[in-house]
Amino acid sequence: MNRAEKAALQLRAVDVLRMLKETRTYDELAAETGLPAGDLNRYVNGHVLPGTERAREVVDELGREALADELGARIRVDDEGYVDNTATVFDQPFLDLAAPIVANAYEFDRPDVVLTAATDGITLASALASYYGTRCAYAKKTKETAVEEFIEARERLQSGIELTYYLPAAAIDAGESVLVVDDLIRSGETQELLLDIVETADADVAGVFALIAAGDDGIERARDRTDAPIGSLVSV
Repeated sequence: MNRAEKAALQLRAVDVLRMLKETRTYDELAAETGLPAGDLNRYVNGHVLPGTERAREVVDELGREALADELGARIRVDDEGYVDNTATVFDQPFLDLAAPIVANAYEFDRPDVVLTAATDGITLASALASYYGTRCAYAKKTKETAVEEFIEARERLQSGIELTYYLPAAAIDAGESVLVVDDLIRSGETQELLLDIVETADADVAGVFALIAAGDDGIERARDRTDAPIGSLVSV
């Protein structure tokens, strides 16, 4: 690990601790992390950075659980089972914090492109693309006027409605590695269309990830399509 990577890890650990501190006292945070309250005070207030090993423990062991708890607290599900996650997808700083923890937790290979579908998945895709230092692309249900060539994916849903997504052909090159992400996976139909786009582009799937899985159908449907890592942060 070079100095820049070490510093980035230490700063991510501080971000995780600051998020936890918003709803906890230092004594409660000390009990949860096993770290001295005085040390936590110094980390949270920016007086000192945690050591490399301590930072890794905070990010890898505590970070994922903390993010899942925070995400779970933000989710609202109505009586008909519809999920409202606007408190998350509109919070770019939270997603920027989630990105490295998600990347480390699921051990996705570094992609060349992070691909999602417009619109709610864009903020998550942007956060992950920024973390990996790579491109972000998103498919839309309409064609952009100035673009001449598109990759098109189409599927007729059980309801009889035909769902079509378009991605500018230049967004993904053959042989590139693509991480497919979205804010929510329910039936898996959107993810399957995105995987169709990756296949049409003759690219490789680095993984499939969603912040929230509503049931198991979508996850299982994605697993039927690829052997790449697949996961979600929270299930409802």
